[in-house]
Amino acid sequence: MKAVVLNAFGQPETLVVEDREAPKAGAGEIVVDVKAVPVTFPDCLMLEDKYQFKADPPFVVCGEVAGNVASLGEGVEGLNVGDRVVAATGVIGAMAEQVAVNAAGTRVLPDGVDYGESTGLMYAYGTSLYGLKHRGELQAGETLMVLGAGGNVGLTAVELGKLMGARVIACASTDEKLEMCRSLGADDTINYADQDLKTRAKELTNGHGVDVVYDAVGGEYSEPALRATAWGGRFLVIGFTAGIASIPLNLTLLKSCQIVGVFLGAMSGREPELAAELQAELLELTSSGQLKPHVSARYSLDDAPKAFRSLMDRQAVGKVIVEP
Repeated sequence: MKAVVLNAFGQPETLVVEDREAPKAGAGEIVVDVKAVPVTFPDCLMLEDKYQFKADPPFVVCGEVAGNVASLGEGVEGLNVGDRVVAATGVIGAMAEQVAVNAAGTRVLPDGVDYGESTGLMYAYGTSLYGLKHRGELQAGETLMVLGAGGNVGLTAVELGKLMGARVIACASTDEKLEMCRSLGADDTINYADQDLKTRAKELTNGHGVDVVYDAVGGEYSEPALRATAWGGRFLVIGFTAGIASIPLNLTLLKSCQIVGVFLGAMSGREPELAAELQAELLELTSSGQLKPHVSARYSLDDAPKAFRSLMDRQAVGKVIVEP
């Protein structure tokens, strides 16, 4: 069995494809013939030992798979050999031709949902649904501004924001990414590579400001986005692809606004019932066609380093997957 392995922390180009022993299903486990593995920004951070969850090399990279059930371990019920499923392996262990996963956390894919489309639903759409619905309490008619809207996670916020009835302002660094945002329903766009984020957001809202900020970027963009927040607004902290920002907290007083953390991974461990509810809702929305996950690039195992590099260089538009 082939797997993509990190033997020492570093850049994507250090990843290697190795032959490993095929897994066997233990009690409560299944073995999956892997068809698709999503590559996410946290996976990139894991390569450089910069993520909050740690693992010691060598390890198989990535943490989620979609594929077909190859075998069942003792005590597994409700699944059959051949079922199309999506499952998490944790933060590592996914990018291989076969993986063993906990059956309890496995979901059967509805008809019509592609393997690639199904992967990353919880990472990307789950983060956005949890953030917008449960943390930001976004309401129909409100204005949502999405930073990093051209990335995998940001695009899901654009889609879900529109489904929830919000006016969506998508913000990204290239016109190509903003065109993709408009195709998914964004009402307005801001290219923060050549436009002032705060000034343009204020212009688009006639001086009112935005009700909810979805910040998947951080860095130099967080403060102007917070300054563009309306009275009583909610600023959702999603991620830091541009670095961790320093925020002047007096702004929260002046605007009576909230800065709210959104950490799907920790929530899933603490509130598994809510996590399962979110995953079921997302699979239903995808199956019904209300959500259309965008897979921008597909790579083989041998080309896995290129998949990571496209994310680390911020060239990817939407989801990137590897197909063993």
